[in-house]
Amino acid sequence: MTEAYIYDAVRAPRGKGRPDGSLHELTSVALSAKVLNAVKSRNGLEGHAVEDVIWGNVTQVGEQGGCLARSAVLASDLDERIPGLAINRFCASGMEAVNIAANQIRGGAGMGYIAGGVEMMGRVAMGSDGAAIAVDPSLAMKTYFVPQGISADIIATEYGFTRDMADALAVESQKRAAQAWAENRFAKSIITITDQNGLTILDRDEYMRPGTDMQSLGSLKPAFKDMGEVMPGFDKIAMMKYPHLSHINHIHHAGNSSGIVDGAAAVLIGNKEFGERFGLKPRARIRATAKIGTDPTIMLTGPVPVTHKILADHGMTIGDIDLFEVNEAFASVVLRFQQAFNVDPARVNVNGGSIAMGHPLGATGAIIIGALLDELERSDKEVGLATLCIASGMGAATIIERV
Repeated sequence: MTEAYIYDAVRAPRGKGRPDGSLHELTSVALSAKVLNAVKSRNGLEGHAVEDVIWGNVTQVGEQGGCLARSAVLASDLDERIPGLAINRFCASGMEAVNIAANQIRGGAGMGYIAGGVEMMGRVAMGSDGAAIAVDPSLAMKTYFVPQGISADIIATEYGFTRDMADALAVESQKRAAQAWAENRFAKSIITITDQNGLTILDRDEYMRPGTDMQSLGSLKPAFKDMGEVMPGFDKIAMMKYPHLSHINHIHHAGNSSGIVDGAAAVLIGNKEFGERFGLKPRARIRATAKIGTDPTIMLTGPVPVTHKILADHGMTIGDIDLFEVNEAFASVVLRFQQAFNVDPARVNVNGGSIAMGHPLGATGAIIIGALLDELERSDKEVGLATLCIASGMGAATIIERV
């Protein structure tokens, strides 16, 4: 089977997902085009250079509707003969775009792809697409639907994670992200976003709060306690599914959950011949990909079974992995992963994660693959695994190996 290599990974800095965020003036198409242009210029891509642009975005309505991938290609400097495919696997959309591209190359369907994603959460509100699992009573009742924050609190309750444990992980994420920026660890991947006059709009992640400590987080009220216990009473729905739980321990809040941000990221993937065509040196090969469905109520435990699956499918063990990127959707997601595999926390999210820098839904999967690649190179490690939990109960994972 043909090998699929990563030749480049780029991302925009993440802007606060609100009207005063630095990226708010840009549409998802405009930001995507800037990232695609960076891939093109950095790698000398000319003509019908890649087979397709596969682009993830989650809330596919309004200006993020239609085939956003094709719109982004047309808005960019890429050749108009390059098509575009918009996909949605919720929070893993950017990763799934990369995995689909890699598997297309392995199957002989083209030599090169650009894959990634975008989400402008400050312009297109999460949930504004009216997902059936949340709004269709017949489906919501069948699946015992609860919001993701409740699911994160169910994980904490089920597996014994305390508020202090979640807050400590959040403080560490902020600390690691601040150190990574101070030491320019993201320099290889970050592009500066400029306006039409060439003036800088944003050149670093702006959501970070490096002064975060246990005391400041301790003052925050649990974000999902009222919706769980009062109206509409999601705790009761959860306990119908899990009758062994006497209560739900609400430990999550804005400080130990992922931030709402704007962002985009892209990965350039190709076979050996693609690299030779453009004079590019591969940085890593995509060794394995996987996805899985999980319990839709607890919803966010997917990184554990999908990691078991990807390792088993490819004859590997957890000891074969040097570094991990586990998306910090909520603190309990990462705590559960570390608990399940007994991995050293020092090898997980080395440079911080979405709690510190934010989670632009459709882009995050591509972001963490790029972050994993950069850190493997920086720390001279060989093999890394990236994984995300996914809304409605799924998991996705990618294993990369330095060339």
